[in-house]
Amino acid sequence: MKCPACNTNNLESARYCNQCGSSMAALCPACGQPNTVDSKFCNQCGKRLDGSRSTPPRQDRQPLAYTPSFLADKILTSRASIEGERKLVTVLFADVAGFTAMSEKLDPEEMHSIMDGCFTILMEEIHKFEGTIN
Repeated sequence: MKCPACNTNNLESARYCNQCGSSMAALCPACGQPNTVDSKFCNQCGKRLDGSRSTPPRQDRQPLAYTPSFLADKILTSRASIEGERKLVTVLFADVAGFTAMSEKLDPEEMHSIMDGCFTILMEEIHKFEGTIN
């Protein structure tokens, strides 16, 4: 494992760098929680540790990208173990107040852009808890 401060190779089990003595934990830029250097997501808040957005902007996504790849991979690899499984789920239904009146006044592209902003905010939180969007 490479030290985040001096880039020296260390044992995987090292908590401090054997060259400079720095902590081998990577701090989350969002909440400050220590994480292992090889972590991609914060173990406290679920945000990406590389500072990039959890979900790409809507205009860069295809419809299938409503589920992030890390979650899709997890679902696909555990498919055999979840087929036929019964479990409790939480379902969120959201209704936008005044949607019809607003959509009658705006161009479809403007309406789409407004709703994409809402979906982006919701997706980050839903994906943080390994939820999916239909």
